[in-house]
Amino acid sequence: MLDVDRASAGTRLDRWLAASVPEQSRAKIQALIEAGRVRVDGAAVKASHRVRGGERVAIEIPPPASETLEPEPIALTIVHEDAGVLVIDKPAGMVVHPGAGHARGTLAAAVLAHAPGVAGVGGPRRPGIVHRLDKDTSGLLVLAKTPAAYESLTAQLAVRTMRRVYLSIVHGRVATTEGVVDKPIGRDPRDRRRMAVVPPGKGRRAVTRWRVLERFPQFTLVEARLETGRTHQIRVHFASLGHPVAGDTVYGGRRRTVPVPLGGLALHAAALGFVNPVTQERVEYASATPVRIAQFLSHLRDQSSQQVRSQGHGARRK
Repeated sequence: MLDVDRASAGTRLDRWLAASVPEQSRAKIQALIEAGRVRVDGAAVKASHRVRGGERVAIEIPPPASETLEPEPIALTIVHEDAGVLVIDKPAGMVVHPGAGHARGTLAAAVLAHAPGVAGVGGPRRPGIVHRLDKDTSGLLVLAKTPAAYESLTAQLAVRTMRRVYLSIVHGRVATTEGVVDKPIGRDPRDRRRMAVVPPGKGRRAVTRWRVLERFPQFTLVEARLETGRTHQIRVHFASLGHPVAGDTVYGGRRRTVPVPLGGLALHAAALGFVNPVTQERVEYASATPVRIAQFLSHLRDQSSQQVRSQGHGARRK
């Protein structure tokens, strides 16, 4: 139990706690507040709560997560498997590896149950994980089954020879046919839980190449190719263009809605290419557009057709 001194009155709760419990980062403090593990005078409050002198703050800090990941027999959609690699088509809603608020039900735990030998490849809680997809993004990712394969695949990522292509539906009509976003990405200084385009020298270089595949009155279907792999890169880059990914309440704002339930982000890792560490041959894999996004596209196409027909009827009446 912590007591707020009068000199601290008016300070944000998360900022005050970060100073009072220095062994916990502000981001971790904010996560604890969101999880209801922080109470002020017995009541749950927001991170933006301004503390008052004399308040009593209770904070429940859970024990650190075990470094040992327990395998879980969860079904996986395996696109390819050999002695060195495992290519998986991840559904939207599945977390790749354990993190804050996601201790179980991860792809990493499912892979460990499927291929126990992957334990010890990479980090202990990220066995075989070469790259990742956001929880609400679906599609292809490759995992390494051996240390040699892990070294090869991570090296391909580093030198940008791994091909990663995404399909996405973004808000608004994108005017130009294609383009490149070359903007550095770093932690958002106003909210450390988010990423943001930051001034040169403040983040890491991030490059996304894109082209328009189809336009609708209020949305655009685009193909995006990653040259770098920063956290939330496509989401942040398209939001910076004024065209956030449909279904993204983090970078698109809650006011932007979609006409049909998406069950995640309108973002799908559709193609993946790399040199197989075992055969040394260039391989390419593709994932069909998932039903949730296909239904969204069907709805948009129907709307567009209705609008064209309506305009045609109006022109004939004149």
